[in-house]
Amino acid sequence: MRIVIKVGTSTLAHKTGRLNIRQTEKLAKVLSDLKNSGNEILLVSSGAIGMGVGKLSLPERPTDIPTKQAAAAVGQCELMYVYDKLFGEYHHNVAQILLTADDFEDETKYENFSNTLNRLLQLGALPIINENDTVSTAELGIGDNDTLSALVAIGAKADLLVLLSDIDGLYTADPHKDKSAELIPTVSDMDGYIMSLGEGSSTSLGTGGMKTKLSAASLVTKRGIDMVICNGAKPEALYDICEGKPVGTRFTGKKQ
Repeated sequence: MRIVIKVGTSTLAHKTGRLNIRQTEKLAKVLSDLKNSGNEILLVSSGAIGMGVGKLSLPERPTDIPTKQAAAAVGQCELMYVYDKLFGEYHHNVAQILLTADDFEDETKYENFSNTLNRLLQLGALPIINENDTVSTAELGIGDNDTLSALVAIGAKADLLVLLSDIDGLYTADPHKDKSAELIPTVSDMDGYIMSLGEGSSTSLGTGGMKTKLSAASLVTKRGIDMVICNGAKPEALYDICEGKPVGTRFTGKKQ
């Protein structure tokens, strides 16, 4: 299978912004094993700004654009260094791709991106994709990596998109506030009720929430791509997901 996996800042980093070494090492090991078994893996990774915050010893995630972009510039270097080191231990080459909204909207740029991506996969590399936060702004950028991962999955003609989050899946209510909230294992129709469940808050280091995840699900399922939301604290669950076993919430793509 061709699988796009999006990992959020809350999975990669501690609340301090510093790298969660244990989690990141587990993720790299599982993804390497899935790749060894014949799957094509594309990783959409958040974490550049969050890691930059930690690296620069900033007291909190910045709110002004210049400091965000400075943190991203520092953090992206750290992020790719870590990935290169960890995946290199399992004999996999990584490739960095940084994108902006214009790369999806401009036909020539989009074609170049698609061609490069396909060639990297043919060469056996593991593409690691992030928004180019050093040049993107809220007005011009994609805005969040849930949306970015959906656009990548569509562009790559992926079979599956997996969003690794800090929650087990989609619930009938916010499980942090309502103990009676129940996990929804399968969603076959992105109707008004499902979309109404998307009111969520962002973490202190990352962006997005359930709303952006449901928007991503709406995008990919229309193209026949399944999507799963599950807890990134358990990377081993990716084995079960790839085998079609019930993990988290699976959004079934509408087959043409």
